Amino acid sequence: MSLRDKFTGTGIAIVTPFNEDGAIDWNSFSNLIQFWIKGQVEYLVVLGTTGESATVHGNEKQEVFSFVVKEVAGRRPLVAGIGGNDTNEVIEGFKKFDLKGYDAILSVSPYYNKPNQEGIFQHYKALNAATPLPIIMYNVPGRTGQSVTAETQLRIAHELKNIFATKEASGNYDLINQIIKNKPADFMVISGDDPITLQMIAAGAEGLISVVANAYPLDYSNMVRLCLKGDLDSAKPLHYKYIDIIASMFAEGSPSGVKAYLSEMGLCKNTFRLPVWKVSDKHHAKIRELIKTIEQ
Repeated sequence: MSLRDKFTGTGIAIVTPFNEDGAIDWNSFSNLIQFWIKGQVEYLVVLGTTGESATVHGNEKQEVFSFVVKEVAGRRPLVAGIGGNDTNEVIEGFKKFDLKGYDAILSVSPYYNKPNQEGIFQHYKALNAATPLPIIMYNVPGRTGQSVTAETQLRIAHELKNIFATKEASGNYDLINQIIKNKPADFMVISGDDPITLQMIAAGAEGLISVVANAYPLDYSNMVRLCLKGDLDSAKPLHYKYIDIIASMFAEGSPSGVKAYLSEMGLCKNTFRLPVWKVSDKHHAKIRELIKTIEQ
């Protein structure tokens, strides 16, 4: 199966469930994986931002990577989240983690340091030379504080052939249009923004790495498939059905919002590792009401 076949459609940036004491809740994790696969998503992204990767370290990170491989058992392609703001540390991660069973790596652009565009390109050039797997780069300026420009992303797409896709979460339509217009034919643009996925696929993106699909995998992956078929009229009702849900998932931070939904569904506990914290009681009450509207 080609990379395009594996990663066209809906991937989930999966949560990492925790017990009240902060330990990983492996039982809930197993149940969630079965739920997502039953929801017919195309692939899973492990230890991205939604998975609270910033507070999962060392051997525990390997435990998560290995656990997901065992539970999925080849039924879906897998992506390992390995990124950071220290290029050498990211490369060391490439070397030390056992990524057997994984099909690609998701690597976010460097955060906090705020490198210039040449620094961002050189970072990805170093990853491109060292990677054991194909890479999806990730532009999310709302979290990193620095956007990867269309010019830089296109330079990466044309020159760094182990980087086969970009997860684009800038919300900048001009940037997105420039990338889609000028990218190599084999370079994939993947939406990183649930609420504008319909519009991005209409413009030429090839799918989504989703947060909302943690809780609503079947509906949202069906919406994406309809978009990819060009049937926007059938996709729009599902798109608008979840607009308020998606907004609520991010209103007080993510994954705080999506775990509130999953806890209400009985799929995992509403627990996190600091500094991530649960949504306010007022917002959680709103989430309960929104769940009722979906169930009607």
